[in-house]
Order: sequence, then C-alpha cells, then structure tokens
Amino acid sequence: MFCYHDNFRKELAHSVSQAIKAAFDVDFPWEKAYPLFGGTPNKEAGDIAFPLFLVAKEAKTNPAQAAKALEEKCENLPKFIQKKVAMGPYLNFYFDFNSIAETLVPNILDGHLFTTKLTENTPKTMIEYSQPNTHKELHVGHMRNLCLGDALIRLHRYSGFDIVASTFPGDVGTHVAKCLWYLKYHYKGEIPKERKGAWLGTMYSTAHNKLEDEKGSEKEAINREQLTAILKQLEQKQGEFFDLWKETREWSIELMNEVYKWADVKFDVWYWESEVDSDSVKLAKEYHNKGLFIEDKGCIGVDLEPFKLGFCMLLKTDGNGLYATKDIELARRKFQDFHIEKNIYVVDKRQEHHFKQVFKVLELMGFENAKKCFHLQYDFVELPDGAMSSRKGNIVPLQALIENMVKMIKEQYLARYTNEWPQEEIEKTAQIVAKGAIKYGMTRIDPTKKIVFDMKDWLKLDGESGPYIQYAFARINSMLNKLGNPISKVIHIEAQQEKDLIATLMNFHHVVQQATEQYKPSILTGYLYDLSRAYNSFYAECPVGSSAEPVRSSRLQLSRATALTLKQGLALLGIESPERM
Repeated sequence: MFCYHDNFRKELAHSVSQAIKAAFDVDFPWEKAYPLFGGTPNKEAGDIAFPLFLVAKEAKTNPAQAAKALEEKCENLPKFIQKKVAMGPYLNFYFDFNSIAETLVPNILDGHLFTTKLTENTPKTMIEYSQPNTHKELHVGHMRNLCLGDALIRLHRYSGFDIVASTFPGDVGTHVAKCLWYLKYHYKGEIPKERKGAWLGTMYSTAHNKLEDEKGSEKEAINREQLTAILKQLEQKQGEFFDLWKETREWSIELMNEVYKWADVKFDVWYWESEVDSDSVKLAKEYHNKGLFIEDKGCIGVDLEPFKLGFCMLLKTDGNGLYATKDIELARRKFQDFHIEKNIYVVDKRQEHHFKQVFKVLELMGFENAKKCFHLQYDFVELPDGAMSSRKGNIVPLQALIENMVKMIKEQYLARYTNEWPQEEIEKTAQIVAKGAIKYGMTRIDPTKKIVFDMKDWLKLDGESGPYIQYAFARINSMLNKLGNPISKVIHIEAQQEKDLIATLMNFHHVVQQATEQYKPSILTGYLYDLSRAYNSFYAECPVGSSAEPVRSSRLQLSRATALTLKQGLALLGIESPERM
C-alpha cells in the first residue's frame, strides 16, 4: 500500500538485495529488504542496521554468520554509505552525511519532499470520529476523540488516501429526555441569550442528579412516566416536547460548530442518530421476519453465544432500537452513500464489546463489507483527581478551558510584547498556542494509554508539549528573518550535531508512514519533539550567524529545512506554527 518513498533506504535496499543473491544464491527482493532497516543501539554502532534473521532462515545458516558473509559481498553500495560493519546478527551501515544533505536539504527547501507520493492502491476510507451528544456540554474529554480523529484524517490525506470524514452525534435518547423534562417541569429561570448549548449541559447534569436523588421516593414513578411520554413524542416526531427538542438541538449544534471552527475541523458528512433511528428499526424487523434475528423475552436480537459475544439486543420490548441497531443501519448507509472500501470508527475502549457484536451481526446478515469495518479504540482523559462525568457535572468545559489557556498564555508568555506587538497579533498567537497545547497533548500519548490532563504541564516551554515545538519553530523563524538568505547553496556537514539533525530530518516520511499505518499520531509527536531537541543541540554547539562562509550558508539552509519540517509535522496534527512567540 505504501510506496517506497525513502530514496536512501530504497537505494540501499537494492544493494543489499544484490549482495544477498551473491552471498547465498537466495532471491531476496529489495521490496522485502526495504522495511527491515532499523536503528542502531548507539551512534558508534552505525546509523542504520539490516537484520539478517529472515535471510539466515532462507540461507539455512545462523544470523551472525550471515551478517559476516553479507559484509563481504556488499560491494556496490550507494555513495551516501561511508562504511559497513557486521555486528552480531546485523549488518550496520555508516552514512556520509554530506552526500545525504546534498539531496535532502534542497528537497525540503523547495517543498518537493512534502509533495512526494507516499501511497498507491489505497482503499477509499471513511473515518468516523467526534460523536458528541446534543444537550450535553463539550468538555476536555471530548477533545481526545476530536484531535485523534482529525490527526488521522490529515495523516491519511497527506499520505495519499481518499478519505471521507464523518461524524455521528447522538441527538436522541434518554439523556435528551432528561434535559427536556427538567426544562419543562422544574426550571424556573430565564434562558440565557448566549452559549445556550453549554447551558443545556448544565441542565442535563442537574436533571440527572435530581432524578437520582428522587429514586425510591413517591416521585420516581411520576418521573418515569413523564420521561416515557417525552420519548414517545420524540419517536412520533410531534408534540410540544418534539418542538422543544428541535429548538434546543439547534443550540447544541451551534456549540459543536463553534468548537469545530476553533479546532479547524471539517466533516464531509454528518450522520445523526435521529435520522437512522426509524430505518434501523425497520431493518431489524425485516431480518426478524427472515428468521435471522430471534425473539427472547419480548426483545429481538441475535444470539452470539457461539462466538462468545452474548446476546446482541436490537429491539427492546417497547419496539425501540438501541445503539447497535443504529450502527448496523449506519454501516449499510456509509458503504452505499460513499462507496467506501474501509470504515474506521474512532470510539473509546468502552465500546469494544459493542462493535464486536455489531460487526458480527453485519457478517451474519451477509453484509459483504463487515470485514472492512474497524474499531479504533482509545483510552480516556482524566483529571489529576480522577475521571470526569457529564452526568455528575465534574468536567472541565471546553470553552472555559480555552479561555483559561489563552489567558495564561497571554499573562505568562506574551505580556512582555504588549508594547511591541499589535494587540491583534497577541490575541491570535495566544489562540494558536492554546490549540497547539491541546492538540499536541491529546495526540502525544499512545491511543491505548490513559491521558491525565494538566493545563500547566501542557503549556510548558521546557518539556514535551505543543508550545515547546511551536517555540522551536518560532525561534528558528525569527533567526532566519534576522540573518537573511544564505549566500551559497553549498551544504557542508562536519559537526556531530549537524549529522544528528540530518539523520532526524531524513526520517520524516518514515515516521509519517508509521503513524498512518499504526493509527498513532503519537509517533509523529515524538518525532517532532526529537527534531526540536536535535535542533536546540545544533544551535547551542554550531554558531550560525557568526560562522564564516560557506559554513554560515550551510547552517542557514539546515535551519530553514528544520523549520519547514516542524511546520509540516505540526500541520499534520492540525497545529499552526506561530511566526514569533
């Protein structure tokens, strides 16, 4: 699927493939050798290593002996390879960094590297992410899904995939009924004129807590009866509660759009639970009549016990569907509407069992695309003192978080520029840095691991954070603006810090490939942090402005190449790079 885009690895793979044939009379195509190259334990051991385990197995020898034999036959090596050394079961290679830099740096500077085709023959893919509920407030926990999904969209599109971005907000269900119930029967205040969507979230949590408090009392039966009546009106799409639902739903949509605009997120299609609800029930009844779905205690579903997945309920005793019912109908629509070949759901790990059931039911229904559906799980975001809950109201509202972050950035980092920068630039930069802190923080951790949100930690300039990477870019940009353009286009690499920087820069697309293939933007965030540190070490030990020509020009070019790579890498995470900071 991915092209062999790294010309350095590709050329070296060709040489190694030919040497394997000469050493062992074994056909080992360069395409097979290409992905095997990896790092070395330290710089003294070389810059890139080729493992001999697979070759030794085919040649029927041990890996260490194979490495020695291959070392002898590896003669026609690319000019960017300085030397080769067999070390145990590996053949390690040392780079000629001047040779690499002569090709790499100009490709970065003219933008050619960032337009290189990374994929071929890729499946048209839909990535569904950010499934917030209406009538609830968006909080910091929602941002993990949003930032993860957006980064995956950007990575895949950059790599050449045909991607359809979709969202599936929940606009019906018990949580909506609770909110409407409280507004109708208990709320005595005025409706705010602004931020109505966020205010609805507080109404929902207040309603939930009130219903919990009244459980076991004489009011419980009345409450249940009222909620049932509300749900019935929403199902029948008529009545005062249906009208109230339509009005309040728009408040939530307005809030969602504000957040998506702030985060620079756009969807190709919005699916809504309310739009698939009735059709999903019809589909379940159709397959019940066909005999695939069975009735059990008044409910309709599928017995998945043979697959150790329990009973998948699709219709309750009252005839209403569940989340699984809607997801089955939604899967059918996605493939029909967009003719996709792969369907990725970015949903938290609590829904693992749910999606296993849904995908198995689709398979049993004869849905030929069931195997093309994939649940991409991620763990939760917690506060330092524990988990968040919209029901209980112990959340960090997203809008409040953004405001607090922007305020802290202006006070701690940008206040010194009050009389130097236009106020508009200070405001814009504060927003950019806040976005960088949130987006980087939400993608920095492997999706399978929990995130503990700490605003101060995410804003620091001396550790792995979005602002740290943004600051590295801004410093380079400021220096380049001050020193001007290089006089010479000659690249001359001598210092170890320059070699380390080149070694990091040449791995950019390899890292993008890994992050895309593994659905882990955290691989890219780690790379950007390493690149920033590599540049800081270079800057500390390798004077730029005070160096004589042609070293000065060489280091200016290397600096600009680093800045452009940082900017492109941040863009793949949906993060802007401030011109100064």
